[in-house]
Amino acid sequence: MVKTRLQNQKPVNGRLPYAGGVDCFRQIVRQEGVRGLYRGLVPNLAGVTPEKAIKLAVNDIMRGVLSERLGTTPDRLPVAYGALAGATAGLCQFVATNPMEIVKIRMQVATAGGSTVPVTALGIARQLGFRGLYRGTAATLLRDVPFSLLFFPLQALLAQKAQWALNGSREKPSTLCVLAGSTVAGMVAAASVTPADVIKTRLQSSSQPTPAYSGVVDCAKRIMSTEGPRAFFKGTVPRCLTIAPLFGIALMMYDMQQKILGW
Repeated sequence: MVKTRLQNQKPVNGRLPYAGGVDCFRQIVRQEGVRGLYRGLVPNLAGVTPEKAIKLAVNDIMRGVLSERLGTTPDRLPVAYGALAGATAGLCQFVATNPMEIVKIRMQVATAGGSTVPVTALGIARQLGFRGLYRGTAATLLRDVPFSLLFFPLQALLAQKAQWALNGSREKPSTLCVLAGSTVAGMVAAASVTPADVIKTRLQSSSQPTPAYSGVVDCAKRIMSTEGPRAFFKGTVPRCLTIAPLFGIALMMYDMQQKILGW
């Protein structure tokens, strides 16, 4: 919620509505209550499960296919091939990501500025229609493909390094090492693709400028000309604070599931 509001805010009379993450948090709580911080939770919960399932499954499948071609194991897959597997996973996940993101964003910005018009996830989905739910797909791919390209090989590398540092072995990383590697990799990848996330938020938001953004390039040019390069990194801290533990926990649970089921 804080991340979306920070990324979507635009100067009013030369000043931004929020001075930073903490100020944004305080204003939301003061004006909308604690419940306001959880606006957009329903579409987020509905979308994050299939999104992560697709991402993790495709990455594993691709790592298996590539390692077989190279005559090695997925744990020893070269970084470049790990990046290819991750990028493929990021490319496939937009099917679940885009509808969830656009509904969530529109719910989160609907009450910005004191608006009291009630909005629901179902109402927004009906208003947008099937094609509308995939608005901003190019920006979503611009964020998610590089994210996965960075995250998965870095996560595998850091987890293996942690295994060697903590346990002195090159065996498959322990669950704790997977958690540590995934958390750090998630933070690095999230920060790296924040500019694409800002563009995606602007394109998918219901509060469009006049005239509305016509696409990724137009949005990027207008942000640069009116707000400067710093605007592309709005919401970096709350985004990292969300993504890092999210992917750390997701990869840890996925690793535990694989070990329990003997995969």
